[in-house]
Amino acid sequence: MGNIKQGILGGFSGTVGPVVGSSWKGISYMRGKAQNVKDRNSLAQKKQRQKFAVAIKFISVVTPYINYGYKNYAVKQTCGNAAVSYIFKNNCIIGEYPDYSIDYQTIKVALGQLRKAENPTVVLTSGTASFNWSDNSGNGNAQAGDIAMALLYNKDKKEAEYDIGNATRADGALTFSYPSGWQGDNVVAYLSFMSEDGKLVADSEYLGEIAG
Repeated sequence: MGNIKQGILGGFSGTVGPVVGSSWKGISYMRGKAQNVKDRNSLAQKKQRQKFAVAIKFISVVTPYINYGYKNYAVKQTCGNAAVSYIFKNNCIIGEYPDYSIDYQTIKVALGQLRKAENPTVVLTSGTASFNWSDNSGNGNAQAGDIAMALLYNKDKKEAEYDIGNATRADGALTFSYPSGWQGDNVVAYLSFMSEDGKLVADSEYLGEIAG
């Protein structure tokens, strides 16, 4: 049984499902659970290892974005570890073995207490992503200067493009380019915000799956 510290996304020691939590010099980390030789090739263990591999693969591709999105949940652990922990605790892996995948609608690539985007949308056209939202500055803790954080993830090529810092909540729009080789691929999009001082982050919002 694992001992979870600092809340549901904090570091933990022991075993939670297929993941072993430990620490080194005060820094929490996670790894796949080692198995006895006799169990290593059981179907159950193959399933768990495959799920872990899928989670790690996704997080490794979006790590630059995750480093902003999970900064408030990475106490004595990496932002990537916090995100993997979220994936397993919230059942964000779907499918049947061996064809597992991330549940892109369920996962959060950013997590926090800042006010979310209002009426967010995205359109992909000829290598350009156009994100739009309603300016809800002044509602709750939303501020005009909050920094927009937009992410595109190519499900087919397992690649990501993101833009952080080139638009604010008050702008209501953000445009950036993505690779021309993505044409026809299945792409998912997310939008979040971060406060100007970097202390607060909004939960990411899934904007849907679009053809590149």
